[in-house]
Amino acid sequence: MNSVDLFGYRISNRDLKGNIDTAMEMIGEWTGTTRYMACANPHSLVIASRDSVFQKALRKADMLLPDGSGIILAARILRLSIPGKIAGFDFFHGLSKLAQAHGGIRYFFLGSSPMVLEMIVSRINSEFPKIHICGTYSPPFKPEFSPSDNESMINAINSARPHVLWVGMTAPKQEKWIYNHLKYLRVPFAGAIGAVFDFYAGTKQRSSEFWIKMGLEWLPRFVREPGRLWERNLKSTPIFLGWIIREKLKIITR
Repeated sequence: MNSVDLFGYRISNRDLKGNIDTAMEMIGEWTGTTRYMACANPHSLVIASRDSVFQKALRKADMLLPDGSGIILAARILRLSIPGKIAGFDFFHGLSKLAQAHGGIRYFFLGSSPMVLEMIVSRINSEFPKIHICGTYSPPFKPEFSPSDNESMINAINSARPHVLWVGMTAPKQEKWIYNHLKYLRVPFAGAIGAVFDFYAGTKQRSSEFWIKMGLEWLPRFVREPGRLWERNLKSTPIFLGWIIREKLKIITR
């Protein structure tokens, strides 16, 4: 088995290398259908519980990474086999290393601002010169895209013929966009990686290795941006913990 069931979601139980290798296989074995990766964390699953399209997007993902210490905590309590947390940044960087070694891989970046996209391209060209950036697109900043907005994005992506489409629009917007436009995309693999755009560009700082190893990567980010992250940490986390307790009680009383 390559995944475990957690609250109705197929969470990958491969390690980081296993997921990266699988993604590269998906890129190399393209049959015309776009495969895609998304990240699961307590906040995303709580939001998905009241957003049916987001829920479908996560459940239909070909690869749903355990990107959150809360997911690992749930796996341990419920005795599910997940090797450890896989952050979106680590997946992106690991796949880029493999793409660099492979050569000839084409990236397209969709999302964020023109400035952030320029910084991403500059770093990729320096760090992974064998990866070809075949296009970038900064969509209009609005709650919902118009049909013409979506058509422009799809045309830009398909005309560039990328092997990998990286989407950074924040959740759940990015996952829903990929899911809703799968049948129009002509790209082997897509990844919804949100904040990774800013982390890689350097416009936002990822938590240090100390906090990551402690399973508290979220804490420094919360301290820096409490206004943006309060719902994630103070509302969704308690709800998710309640789910874990309820599920554990079900197991015990069976």
